[in-house]
Amino acid sequence: MASEREQLTDEQKHAAAVELLAELKKKLHSDDISTARKAAHNLSWMQEDGLEILKDALFGRYPRTAKKAAAYGIRNMKGRMAKLASQILNDGLKHRDRTTKAACEKALFLLSGGIPEKNQPRRNKRRSGHSHNKHLSGNTRQGGNSTNTRIHAIPRKHRPDSHPNRKSSAR
Repeated sequence: MASEREQLTDEQKHAAAVELLAELKKKLHSDDISTARKAAHNLSWMQEDGLEILKDALFGRYPRTAKKAAAYGIRNMKGRMAKLASQILNDGLKHRDRTTKAACEKALFLLSGGIPEKNQPRRNKRRSGHSHNKHLSGNTRQGGNSTNTRIHAIPRKHRPDSHPNRKSSAR
């Protein structure tokens, strides 16, 4: 009898699944990219239902974070859904929204095994044309001819151990 009470009916399972999908859809549209990506990852495991929600987020009028997370979720589709997912990403390349295009382009690049480049540091516009290491120019230690790189002998009278008023411990 205890096992009969613990088993859920089909209607209860369906209601729980619909509730979970609604919660994940709400998290997918979050402004926090981490939350949106986690929801997209969970949706990628939900086959057709998850793919439909991710496709809607990618092609709909949603924030940039939702579109990028949706592309991430579509890219992570496995099994029989992988072919459909790559087709959706290819369709996204023809979309007129530039955020959708960019998200699909990057997802296809990563899906094909591409390795993303690190973001280049932005240069300050005020300093453009100036050397970033201005204090090092002319004082190179590798050249050997600069006056700052020569080793000079310290005259005996300026050495710390030969001070006239100090008694030496060796005497």
